[in-house]
Amino acid sequence: MSGQGSRVPAGRAGRLRLRRSLATALRGADLLERKLRLLLDRERLARQAAEEAGAVWRQRLAEADTWLVRGVLLGGEAALAEAVPADRARVDVGWAALMGLRHPATVSWTDPVRTPEEPTPPNTALAHAGTAYRAAVRAAAEHAAHRAAAELLAAEAVRTRQRVRALRRHWIPQLRGQLAAAELALEEAEHEEAVRRRWAAARGAR
Repeated sequence: MSGQGSRVPAGRAGRLRLRRSLATALRGADLLERKLRLLLDRERLARQAAEEAGAVWRQRLAEADTWLVRGVLLGGEAALAEAVPADRARVDVGWAALMGLRHPATVSWTDPVRTPEEPTPPNTALAHAGTAYRAAVRAAAEHAAHRAAAELLAAEAVRTRQRVRALRRHWIPQLRGQLAAAELALEEAEHEEAVRRRWAAARGAR
């Protein structure tokens, strides 16, 4: 940015270019400040969602652990092999974009499917444990996605704030100073030209 001032031509063309550059910088700062507000608002929502999902995760995990202990006490450790399906759960993360920044936005969950040939959990406690563990993993995935989104949004907010600060504190004042100097020089040049014309006219009238 700072190197553009040395390439500004003199006279009215230079003043026009400086005016356009200043208008562009002011418009850019306004847009960046709007982006910053959106980023901070979305970050706040993402952190709130992560906190809520984390609370659900911890609660479901505690419930699952409790049911697991009961199930093992009822059926023994060998019962665990029958309680777990061979299929795996699937988690898909959907992405969204905010002012050019991509971040995790949604989480879709697919439960593992138990085939008809697979044995079912040998007791109710292990069945409840399986349900609770699936809910815990789902909440953990949502917690991770929202937390990752919050971190990405926060990092982009820092970068955006730095750009706004550079515009507001350095580039815009520099452009305003250059524009004021250009207008003053142009005013002085026009005044000198008017004086020369009056002087030339006075000499011609003699």
